[in-house]
Parts: sequence; C-alpha cells; structure tokens
Amino acid sequence: MDIKDYIAQWCKLDYILPEDIPNIELYMDQVTTFMDQHFSNSKRYKDDKTLTKTMINNYTKNKLMPPPIKKKYSKNQIYLLIYIYYFKNILSISDIQKILNPLTERFYEPSSVSGKIDFSGIYQSLYEVEHEHHYKIKESIEETIDLAKSAFPDLEGEDKELLQKFTIIALLSYDIFLRKQIIERMIDNLYTPSHTKKDSDEKR
Repeated sequence: MDIKDYIAQWCKLDYILPEDIPNIELYMDQVTTFMDQHFSNSKRYKDDKTLTKTMINNYTKNKLMPPPIKKKYSKNQIYLLIYIYYFKNILSISDIQKILNPLTERFYEPSSVSGKIDFSGIYQSLYEVEHEHHYKIKESIEETIDLAKSAFPDLEGEDKELLQKFTIIALLSYDIFLRKQIIERMIDNLYTPSHTKKDSDEKR
C-alpha cells in the first residue's frame, strides 16, 4: 500500500459534532467516557485515555476552566475540555490558560446583550471552519509526501525507501515546529499583557 493510502486512513477529522454534545450536566466518569468514545480514533494505542480524572482536576486547579458545580460539568465545560484536548499536546498549561480565559470571561455566562455569541455558537462556527480546513491539511501532507519522494534520486532499493520515509517525517516535523513557533509568538503578542510581553522580549 502506498503511503498516501495510509494517510487517507489516518488523516480523519476526529471531531465531536456540535449536536453530539450533551445538553445535560455530566459527572466526571460520564465526561471521561464521553471523551474516550468520541476521540477513540485519535488514540495511538488502544489503552490510551483521552482525558483522565487527574488531568481534568488539574485543568480546574490551573484555572483553564471553571470548577464543576456539585461535581457536575456543564455543556460549556465540555466545550473547554475539547479545546484543551487539542491544545495540550503542543502548548503549555499557561499558554492554554491565556487562550481560553478571555473566552470564558466574555462568553461563558449567558449574555443579556442581544446578538452576542455564546459558547455553542463559537463551537459551531469553529467546527464549520475546521471541517473545511481539514481537507487543505490533507492536501498539504500529500504534497509533502510527493516532495519527499523526489529526494535521493540516485539511490535505489531499501536505502532510498528508508531515507524517503525519514524525509517525510522530518518535513512534517519541521512543519509542526514552525507552526508551533508561530502559535507561541501569537500568544506572546496577542494574549500577554504589554508589561509582561516587554519583559519576555528582553529575555530572548
């Protein structure tokens, strides 16, 4: 099987549909079960957990989201946990906090202002944009594979195959590295108070 065929299998949008998010409050065990069921395809190993009780408790302690009320988690907290799940593999806790806290402060509670978007509207809009963007990501990965296959034209056999696989991984890793750098710079410049940003810039 060609590697592009594998990519087609692996590069699937493992996303929770807006209509699948429960309208009722959930206990911790229900939250972890819900996340495991909906993100099962994103696990590397079968026994991996998407979010554990310890993780969720730590997110509350670190103020990434409001604490549960009477041990129950609201729909808005589920939205926040989904965002945290995507962010946690590439960003620090403090960076995630800087991104999510402004959303929680402005849109978490029901607004009396007519027309102001709420968490459900934010999630719906983000889902629609990401769903469309997913196919562009897949095309970009396929272009990377084609570029890697053009490398080492003078080699043949196992040596060429090994080095081309390495090239694919190296190029994709560089892509992630560069995007992570951009994300961190955005957080430093757009989410950090001006006096803190100045101190951070001076240390670099």
